[in-house]
Amino acid sequence: MEEIVKLESLAQYNALRGVETLHPLVTVLDLSKVKPMPAQTFNFGMYAVFLKEFKCGELRYGRSFYDYQEGTLVFVAPGQVVGVMPKVTTFEPKGWALLFHPELIKGTSLGKHIQDYSFFSYDVNEALHLSDKERQIVLDCFGKIEFELQQTIDKHSKTLIASNIELFLNYCTRFYDRQFITRDNVHKGVIEKFETLLNDYFKSDRPQTEGLPSVAWSADKLNLSANYFGDLIKKETGRAAQEYIHAKVIDLAKERILNVDKSMSEIAYELGFKYPQHFTRLFKQRVGCTPVEYRTIN
Repeated sequence: MEEIVKLESLAQYNALRGVETLHPLVTVLDLSKVKPMPAQTFNFGMYAVFLKEFKCGELRYGRSFYDYQEGTLVFVAPGQVVGVMPKVTTFEPKGWALLFHPELIKGTSLGKHIQDYSFFSYDVNEALHLSDKERQIVLDCFGKIEFELQQTIDKHSKTLIASNIELFLNYCTRFYDRQFITRDNVHKGVIEKFETLLNDYFKSDRPQTEGLPSVAWSADKLNLSANYFGDLIKKETGRAAQEYIHAKVIDLAKERILNVDKSMSEIAYELGFKYPQHFTRLFKQRVGCTPVEYRTIN
């Protein structure tokens, strides 16, 4: 079985790269000036962002291989496994890396909502592709963090570094919003496919055997990560993916409620609810009245 090396500290990572540790909880590296990572599989105990500026094929995420394209950002969250493959090119690609330990952001504004940056859980095929202007903004952010690392650590260091990382991540959120719009060739038809997926699901007997379709199940069927799928649906429809599914369920429920030959319990089970009261609760939340009241007034 392949050994997985745990990277638990920035000092450990910097040692692999052959560079000095200027701060115990954060590092910014110019990848053209450091040692290449050994061809091993690593479990990252920290957040990492890699900007590559030439196409290369050196990383494996889980079982997936990924070729960076020029000007691409890939995000790694603590606990994710990254495999570094033997070089397939004869040069060390240019680029940058930003890594920071979760301890750095505890008690900061960033620490309170780091989970909101859902792109740390995107799949590799959902990486962020930068324009030249966006790439320069990223490098400016890295430069500000690197500047702070060159200073003597004082009571302001943590706040300034965390603030600059937060600024960088906020820019990345904007860039991803742009990517959702500009990469229509990639995302084209996702909403339509999602709608068809739900229609086919509810036409089958799967709700009775498997329950309501989940966001994770829907994303998997559309070959997207759950987080990326959720963000894309939110961007395209203004509704969360779970809300979209619930809206579909309520629309179907309204039609079936008007069939007086079926009881509310039968309708609930047909739609995938394990307990009829859960159906009643959701229906009232969404419609403003219970299913029985809806049948009565219609």
